[in-house]
Amino acid sequence: MSQKQPPQEQAHQPGREAEMVPPPDPMPRHPGSGRLTGKTVLISGGDSGIGRAVSILFAREGARLGILYLDEDADAARTQELVAAEGGECLLLRGDVGDPQVCRDAVARTVDRFGGLNVLINHAAEQHHETEVTEIPPERLERTFRTNLFGYVYMVQAARPHLSAGDTIINTCSVTAYRGSSHLLDYAATRGAAVALTRTLSNNLLGEGIRVNGVAPGPVWTPLIPASMPAEKVAEFGASTPMGRPGQPWEIAPCYLFLACSDGSFMSGQVLHPNGGEMIGS
Repeated sequence: MSQKQPPQEQAHQPGREAEMVPPPDPMPRHPGSGRLTGKTVLISGGDSGIGRAVSILFAREGARLGILYLDEDADAARTQELVAAEGGECLLLRGDVGDPQVCRDAVARTVDRFGGLNVLINHAAEQHHETEVTEIPPERLERTFRTNLFGYVYMVQAARPHLSAGDTIINTCSVTAYRGSSHLLDYAATRGAAVALTRTLSNNLLGEGIRVNGVAPGPVWTPLIPASMPAEKVAEFGASTPMGRPGQPWEIAPCYLFLACSDGSFMSGQVLHPNGGEMIGS
């Protein structure tokens, strides 16, 4: 399977899937088997990219979904349509995860709509292309950490009172947390923090039967790429992986399903690595 994308850029962060050429592929490859029937899932950044693929797959498996997104209304509406096509119900929640009140409201509205919460997926993120550490403005550094790390903590704080034994938290991490990135300096730092948060939360919550895990994708064709990289880098994106291409969102989503359902019942404090064959430490 090959992937070629033309040079392209987007000014909006974290990007709009509707503007990407070619569009990412979010569609599951297998029939559902009811592994999330009766479960309520809240996912931040669920409107596009990997988040959209996870939303569709989870709907196919019977989940009810709350999707928190920043301001990409067209992408969110399309994801809602795709979830409905799977027979699922999708509550759209607009707001910035860097605001703790937004996170509290998203959890409250999800619980009010569906009667509870079983799976929290922290996925919303932003990244910025920068090769010189001295050029990272303080306000951008704070903003990246606020979205990629503070937002995770705010979501967990809001969701925690509603989670009980058998429920799960899944944090999106990144291959950059393990090998670093010379051009995504602040982003990679937040992803390292997300790995530490995942392991620490697992230690903190496992005694109550709440599992916490992570997924660390390698290069994947999502809106973050044209929204954060120069056009010429976008054209080369993913070519350096052992597979010689970027992943598609549908290839990453099953990792989240495994961790969310009872198939992953003996997994906590772990991070899965769908990264195109790169060998890294865990």
